[in-house]
Amino acid sequence: MQKGSWHVYDEKGRRKYITPAERVRFLASMPAEPPERYAFCMLMVFAGCRISEALATGPAHVEPGRVRFRTLKRRRLHFRTVPVPLFVTDLLLALPVPECAERFWTVHRTTAYRWVKHAMRYAEIDGIQACPKGLRHGFGIRAAVKGVPPNMTQKWLGHARPDTTAIYMEASGAEERQIAERMF
Repeated sequence: MQKGSWHVYDEKGRRKYITPAERVRFLASMPAEPPERYAFCMLMVFAGCRISEALATGPAHVEPGRVRFRTLKRRRLHFRTVPVPLFVTDLLLALPVPECAERFWTVHRTTAYRWVKHAMRYAEIDGIQACPKGLRHGFGIRAAVKGVPPNMTQKWLGHARPDTTAIYMEASGAEERQIAERMF
C-alpha cells in the first residue's frame, strides 16, 4: 500500500470496517451502557461521524432526524447535515446538558474512544475494526451496499474529494455479494 493512500483493508488484508452482523451485535450491546455513552455510540453508528465531530456536537446542532457537524478535517469552516433516525436525535436531546454548555459531552477524545472500545468488547467484536473508525468505515460500506448515491455518502461523511468516498466501493466478501445481488 503506498503512503498517503487509504483502503478498507490494512496491509495484512484485515478489514477496517464493522460488518452488518457486528453492527447488530454492537447495537444490541448498547442498552447496557449509561445514557451518555449509549447516545454517543448511537450517534457514531448512525451518523458516520468522526469521534471529534461527535464530541463537538451540542443541542444547537440537533433537529428532529438531523444532526449538523462541523467538519474538523478541513482547514476552513464547513458544516454538513446528516440524516439520522428520529430515536437518535431524541436520545441526544434527552441528555442532561447544563444551560451554559454548548456540547453534550465534555470528555476528552481518549475517554470517548474507550467508551466505544468497551462497547465493542461487550459485543465480542475484536480486531482492527473494533474502534470508532470501524463504525465510520462501516457507515461508508453500509451506504455503498444499500445503494446510496456516492455524492450523498460523500456529503454525509464530509469528504472533500469524491475519490475518498469511492474507497468504500472496494467492499468484498459478503458486502461485495450484496452489491452484486442488486445486479442479478
